[in-house]
Amino acid sequence: MTFGQNFVSGGIAGVLSRTITSPLDVVKILAQVGTKDTKAGFLQSFANIYKNEGIRAFWKGNLIACVRLFPYSAIQFAAYNQFKLMLSDDNGRMGAWAAMGAGSAAGIVATVTTYPTDMVKTRLTAQHADLSKAKYKGIGHAFKLIAQEEGVLAFYKGMSTSVLGVIPFAGGTFMSYEVLDKLWGKPKSQMTPVENFINGCLAASFAQTFSFPFDTIRKKLQAQSKVVEAGARPDIEFNGMVDAFIQTVKKNGLAGLWHGTTANLAKVAPYAGLMFAGFEACKRFYLYSNGYTVSAFHDLPKEGVPQNLKPAELKEWLKANKH
Repeated sequence: MTFGQNFVSGGIAGVLSRTITSPLDVVKILAQVGTKDTKAGFLQSFANIYKNEGIRAFWKGNLIACVRLFPYSAIQFAAYNQFKLMLSDDNGRMGAWAAMGAGSAAGIVATVTTYPTDMVKTRLTAQHADLSKAKYKGIGHAFKLIAQEEGVLAFYKGMSTSVLGVIPFAGGTFMSYEVLDKLWGKPKSQMTPVENFINGCLAASFAQTFSFPFDTIRKKLQAQSKVVEAGARPDIEFNGMVDAFIQTVKKNGLAGLWHGTTANLAKVAPYAGLMFAGFEACKRFYLYSNGYTVSAFHDLPKEGVPQNLKPAELKEWLKANKH
């Protein structure tokens, strides 16, 4: 596929999966920040949030998340495929460590590029769903007010933690996905959407479990501010990333670094499964439209068509051979 086709496929896959799993993400973020609605546990959090803020609360921050996620997922998948081209063998396969390296590098590129939108998403998610009770009245207002009150650097709160966390998460996810791919014992072209979905679920669950403490501290750093209401602030006082780790463990124990992990695993498994399945579906459509395969529903190569040519080269070849 072309870079543009990889970009669009990744963006569509990310937005689709994020919107479907938004309620779980809201509960996860509020648990990480430490709001009162999530103190009674995973299931009770849903009831408390619904009672206090209504059904709209479960999609708080979803618009800014999608605004962020389209370029994030697009950049991540496009970058990953570029790294994969450099590191894969003649059959398009990579070893586990090469896949982890490519995934980590792609995750860092995507994180740094889109970080300010992630910070604003956390602020919008942590505040009340009723705009009459909320500090920020929308995406544009949040960007403007944060810049005015806290300065431009506020948009990068927690970015170093995020970069550290994305290395095991993005790297582990793509590494696990490549390894699981091989365990089915059949060519990738014959894998069904359900099998791609299962691969994505397992890969993300594995990676997220190990990288979750970094995500917890990142959310606390993003939510920390003296100019937002008390109910939307973290449950601890701290100075910087290391102190946030220390204070979280002091107040909530080591398990405090995994607050919200139940909601997160419930969310990240279907989220990643839908994302990888969605990306593979878009990929198959583009492979077919570019002339490589016989159908938009699987990767079976078209007989007589060279599969090693780039899209532009194949287009010229097809013209020359009147396909």
